[in-house]
Amino acid sequence: MSLYVVIMALAISFLITVLLCPIFIPFLRRLKFGQSIREEGPQSHMKKSGTPTMGGVMIVISITLTSAILMYKFMEVHVSYEFWLLLFVLIGYGLLGFLDDFIKVALKRNLGLTSKQKLFGQVIIAIIFYVTLWLNDFPAYVKIPGTELQWELGWMYALLIIFMLVGSSNAVNLTDGLDGLLAGTATIAFGAFALISSYHYPEFEIITIFSLAVVGALIGFLVFNAHPAKVFMGDTGSLALGGAIAAVAILTKMEIILVIIGGVFVIETLSVIIQVISFKTTGRRVFKMSPLHHHYELKGWSEWRVVMTFWLVAIIFATVGIYIEVALT
Repeated sequence: MSLYVVIMALAISFLITVLLCPIFIPFLRRLKFGQSIREEGPQSHMKKSGTPTMGGVMIVISITLTSAILMYKFMEVHVSYEFWLLLFVLIGYGLLGFLDDFIKVALKRNLGLTSKQKLFGQVIIAIIFYVTLWLNDFPAYVKIPGTELQWELGWMYALLIIFMLVGSSNAVNLTDGLDGLLAGTATIAFGAFALISSYHYPEFEIITIFSLAVVGALIGFLVFNAHPAKVFMGDTGSLALGGAIAAVAILTKMEIILVIIGGVFVIETLSVIIQVISFKTTGRRVFKMSPLHHHYELKGWSEWRVVMTFWLVAIIFATVGIYIEVALT
């Protein structure tokens, strides 16, 4: 892929987001679509109450427009079903998150959709994703990172895809708890996938463009989401990004490497699982609060210190993932 296309993907998505935010944020304020802070959360977060949320709408719009522009105006490539699948997952999970956010901020139900409602929507989108792959004879194997070995899964591949899409969207959603935390870690993760696919898998050009569009959009969003945040992405953004990164990993046959590149999301999820299991079995909490980023807040770390530390850890995970996929394969 040419440097020109890389720059265009990053620049267009960045500019769209940066231009949309000053228009969209005041609009959210007028609608009083502000974030509600849960009482059981860190008390330091109470000052964030009322900060506009649902900023993920701008991220989804930016990614969609940028991908479409580059596909149809700049790239002489066939727009395959993979491109439409990526947009389907991004927009599908984004709409699910939008509905969850809308219930929270407009209907004043702090928990939004019930867990069963949200899970049902996530699974339906994942099933449609798998059926589309099956209809297009997508290979049902996973590749062992750093080797040429493949593991044929057959019908179990459907279960893996559903688990990945649902699990990833929830894991990324859990990470969205501090100003700039998810936007930064997701930028790093999608950047790693863009680098691997462009360097090692030139046939995945469409997926590379999509991943670069995500990176540009998130960098633009960080201008307004870094501490102190002027807007939050909400579930609209976090569910969309979580589903999208799983879709990228599946379509590039990097299902297993997602666990490494998305290591921060995995750790955040494990901290919640460990906390719940420990409390229900022993009555004790392993962490002061879960997900893990809240644990460090309650230990006295500043919000910016927690975010920067998690960004650094994300860079380390991404570097390891890139090394395994590029250098060892």
